[in-house]
Amino acid sequence: MLQIHVEPRLCPVRGIFHVPARLVTPKRRYAAVRQAVAWCYRGGSISAEPRINDRIRVPEVRLVGPSGEQVGIVPLAKALELAQEYDLDLVEVAANARPPVCKLMDYGKFKYESAMKAREARKNQAHTVIKEMKLRPKIDPHDYDTKKGHVVRFLKQGDKVKITIMFRGREQSRPELGFRLLQRLASDVEDLGFIESNPKQDGRNMIMVLGPHKKKTEAMAEAREAQAARKAERQGGVPADESAEAPAEEPTGEHAQA
Repeated sequence: MLQIHVEPRLCPVRGIFHVPARLVTPKRRYAAVRQAVAWCYRGGSISAEPRINDRIRVPEVRLVGPSGEQVGIVPLAKALELAQEYDLDLVEVAANARPPVCKLMDYGKFKYESAMKAREARKNQAHTVIKEMKLRPKIDPHDYDTKKGHVVRFLKQGDKVKITIMFRGREQSRPELGFRLLQRLASDVEDLGFIESNPKQDGRNMIMVLGPHKKKTEAMAEAREAQAARKAERQGGVPADESAEAPAEEPTGEHAQA
């Protein structure tokens, strides 16, 4: 009986599969090995989703019912029969167990709920962002107020702010001007933030970092509440208390004479 050895071959679509050795040249074999190493390093085409129904390839499983009750160790054919009887899917939830643990569930509904939970988790996830604001030692008062307004907005959003004083020319011999400006700005926003990193000279620049008193999650929650309040006000029109306080118009013309 003729036996054909099976070796890997490179596939441009799905990565690695097996073909007879007579179709594999040394060059292709080398490319296939490199592709296999790359796919294994990156996770390859191995699916992260659990095996379901006919994709489960074990003789017996430890079955869990739809309500979480323990059914016990049953043959795979019996588990598939119960899944068809309940009109559910047989999902492998613990593949490394011996025997693997499978559960009867609606897999489509399970995937949808998992995606919604992941979406909510990403929505509530807070990423601390460091904003940067650059000033000059001899900044104009109006420009200072504008820059300070940006710093206040960033701190209210729960972000850190990196303040950079840029020295040019002879200003480098007067670092105390930048230090005073940074101290002034820190005192102006002390109710919203604190000095996380004290002013320090970095070449031609002087840098200070302000941190917010509020956490990013708290700032995001307050922003969502304010947005919801504005939306409700737009949908409701004029509030009831304002309409009640508005005085009634006096009749004029023919109505007044009548």
